[in-house]
Amino acid sequence: MKPNPEPDPALDKALQQWRVVAPLPPRFQEQVWQRIADAERSASVPLWELLRRLIETNLPRPKFAYSYVAILVLLGVVSGAWTAQRQTSRLNAALGSRYVQSVDPYHHSPSDP
Repeated sequence: MKPNPEPDPALDKALQQWRVVAPLPPRFQEQVWQRIADAERSASVPLWELLRRLIETNLPRPKFAYSYVAILVLLGVVSGAWTAQRQTSRLNAALGSRYVQSVDPYHHSPSDP
């Protein structure tokens, strides 16, 4: 596309005479503004804000508050158990390697350089 097209007199005349004769659907303008408002609302609210609003409106309800606290406690317990399991298995492997090393000082495990 050219940045500055040369004017075409025939096109200018046709555009000046062009008129829309089709009627707009009922409540067209209201629906357009409603779609614009919906798009602005959905585009401008980040996920963390929606989550904050959800918690803020539902936390005063006792059932929601109890379940929220229970889920947080459960996540803490599961996370702690998983971390403890990883550390225990790592410690067991190190102790096993040390025991073999103490029984046979010339034995090298595959993980030793």
